Amino acid sequence: MRNPEWMALEDEAGARLDKFLAAPDRLNSRANAVRALERGKVYLNGEEAGLRDAARRLAAGDVVRLWADRPGSRSARPRTGRSRDLDVVYEDDALLVVNKPPGILSVPLERKPDVLSVYEQIETRLRSHGKRRPFIVHRIDQHTSGLIVFAKDAEAQRRIRLQFARRKPERVYLAVVYGQPSPPEGRWHDRLVWDEKALIQKAAHPRDPGGTDAVLTYRTLEAFPGSSLLELHLRTGRRNQIRIQARLRGHTLVGEQRYGHGPEDLPPIAFGRQALHAYRLAFEHPSDRRALRFEAPLPRDFVDLLARLRKRR
Repeated sequence: MRNPEWMALEDEAGARLDKFLAAPDRLNSRANAVRALERGKVYLNGEEAGLRDAARRLAAGDVVRLWADRPGSRSARPRTGRSRDLDVVYEDDALLVVNKPPGILSVPLERKPDVLSVYEQIETRLRSHGKRRPFIVHRIDQHTSGLIVFAKDAEAQRRIRLQFARRKPERVYLAVVYGQPSPPEGRWHDRLVWDEKALIQKAAHPRDPGGTDAVLTYRTLEAFPGSSLLELHLRTGRRNQIRIQARLRGHTLVGEQRYGHGPEDLPPIAFGRQALHAYRLAFEHPSDRRALRFEAPLPRDFVDLLARLRKRR
């Protein structure tokens, strides 16, 4: 197979990723495994695994895929978003903060080989200056716009990720949802579980051992006929968290596709993506611990949406 896929068996649980790849019936040597990881050709459970993940321990059932002909590793392939410039909000020797436009991935996904990612744009930028690949800190959804941070070395990545794990960064989003939440400000707390097959979050039983807590606080900034503009502060950082938590309360995001559509008793609002924008990001610098705080202006489509909703009043 050109792009082979392997599943870790019970007796391979606990094996390092690079050693798993180096097996004779896979890449046949540690050097080949390291080279594939370094070039971004390895995916673990659908997510890119780089050289930093070489020592990661596999669990039974983990799926490892080799993307031998990944775009950029051989010949270039046309991809959406290529004409868009990288909107750098902040950059120094340790990190880089980008305002991601909607429609572009945060990091490459094997299931979406024709879609450009911010990771690849940054990689091109760094390599033009003789530097290595960027290091992923966190990500936002393809059709969500706004702030995302990447590190330039493994230690900076580790320190920023540790802040995220301890829930220290301030992460504020703006969203347009159907209806008006009651009360107009408050706290949402759910137990969620990720469905690997459907690639969506689902509500879990409070005692489900596979579930994780999802917490955010919200505040209504503007109310429109049949919709509202919300400010949301993430207290946890679960995948698709805002989208599923809003849906669970009957306040589906305008433009949402994966987690259902708007309520049947409200007129539909046309918008080409989920109306979600990562507006503010604040954390400590990984080197000197000084406070960093960034805000990203709303993209044009979001501004136009708000203008249409205001006219309804």
